[in-house]
Amino acid sequence: MICDVFIANKIVPDVIDVAPLEKLEVSYLKSNKKIDLGNELKPIDTSEPPAISYEADSDSFYTLMMVDPDAPNRKIPIFGEWNHWLIVNIPGTELKDGETIREYLKCGPPPLTGLHRYVFLLFKQADKINFNEPHSSDTYIFRARFSTKKFIKKYNLGNPIAGNFFLAQH
Repeated sequence: MICDVFIANKIVPDVIDVAPLEKLEVSYLKSNKKIDLGNELKPIDTSEPPAISYEADSDSFYTLMMVDPDAPNRKIPIFGEWNHWLIVNIPGTELKDGETIREYLKCGPPPLTGLHRYVFLLFKQADKINFNEPHSSDTYIFRARFSTKKFIKKYNLGNPIAGNFFLAQH
């Protein structure tokens, strides 16, 4: 089912080549909204980082990312993918103990640009990785034109083990 939904919404092939097998549990606790494979949220619902839940090996490391491939819009995504969140070397399920490369940035689709896809992906790393990426909490620097596929290839992450996404527009 996840595969079919990712293909129907063109996350495969726009963001990744192979859909994850498991659904990543993503919940915005402050707004009481749960992500469910393409449900629509309002940007205000995403103001705080979501709670992320997944099954993990406590002695393994994981990478979590959130991207918007539709920046500034789906027809002409010249800034896509927009990297909203990137945490690497997460020990087990302890996101707070991972290495944050991009601080969480709430969704903010420009007005009149239609629905944007906000995609969460989780990768199991073979081991702890030395990620050679600039760390930035800046709103724009290093976020535009991110490529999930290139990042996967650069760090040999393989296929995502879990994923989920929501839609949003202004």
